[in-house]
Amino acid sequence: MSSEARTTTESVTAFAPATVANVTVGFDVLGFTLSGVGDRVTATREPGREGVRIESIAGVVADLPTDPEKNTASVAVLSLLGAVRLQGGFRLWIDKGIPLGSGMGGSAASAVAAVLAANQLLDRPLPKAALLPHAVAGERVASGASHADNAAPSLHGGMMAIVSHDPPRAVTIPVPRGLRSVLVRPHLRLDTREARAALPLEIPLTRHVEQAKRLAGFLAGCFRGDLELIGHSMRDAIAEPARGPLIPGFEGAKKAALAHGAVGFGIAGAGPSVFAWAASDEVALTVEREVRAAFGEVGLATDAWVGPIGQDGASIEADEA
Repeated sequence: MSSEARTTTESVTAFAPATVANVTVGFDVLGFTLSGVGDRVTATREPGREGVRIESIAGVVADLPTDPEKNTASVAVLSLLGAVRLQGGFRLWIDKGIPLGSGMGGSAASAVAAVLAANQLLDRPLPKAALLPHAVAGERVASGASHADNAAPSLHGGMMAIVSHDPPRAVTIPVPRGLRSVLVRPHLRLDTREARAALPLEIPLTRHVEQAKRLAGFLAGCFRGDLELIGHSMRDAIAEPARGPLIPGFEGAKKAALAHGAVGFGIAGAGPSVFAWAASDEVALTVEREVRAAFGEVGLATDAWVGPIGQDGASIEADEA
């Protein structure tokens, strides 16, 4: 049975937060939500027109594709349209709060916000969890791969582990109380496709086993609230050795963060942003200052976000008739 829109004029705006994927030891598996930064998408139903149109792209990024087959937001909505066999289409207005090529999950956030807004306009909206495959379909346009470690935490909030690929399935991982996240973005663009191309196609069995041990230790530390075990485990043997050299000042930033009390440190998603975890606000602010100084030494300006790991996922901000 096809779905219909409530009215021809109603519009809905959804917000989806930025995220940090991989979390050092969980390549394409782990991701957590950032507070205070994200993308917004407004959707309007068009019963008399098929497909999806992008009306405008604004915010910190404006030069994204408006071709509905090439934009993560519109592709996610097209996937939703196909799943519910909807007659008609949508118009989208995208407001980017996440810089392009920053490693902060911007492509996933746009897809999540778009599909959440469009879903809200259906007579029978799908459950929120059912939107994940459509958001991942959008994410595939930007990265060239189907991975949900940005889309899942952006949709649901908190920290999540991806436990199934097809269909994507995610479970919540507890965040130790009082933990603070430090996200520093050097003013450098690094596209996800470029960063993925730098990864080795094969890894030795011994390295895989070592990484699996670290992932197990990290998860156990999260469930036990054991910051020492988390810090011991947050060492990436797979992606960081390949991607670190793509980020000027990375090694200096890592050394500075760990020397000033960070629980752990790593590349945020595909980079070039980096993140650290800290046990208190005081340590987090010190780590932020030192990491930014390390990037400054190689001539890179930075932005930073410091705070608790966001527990709120994507949400409807406006629903105006």
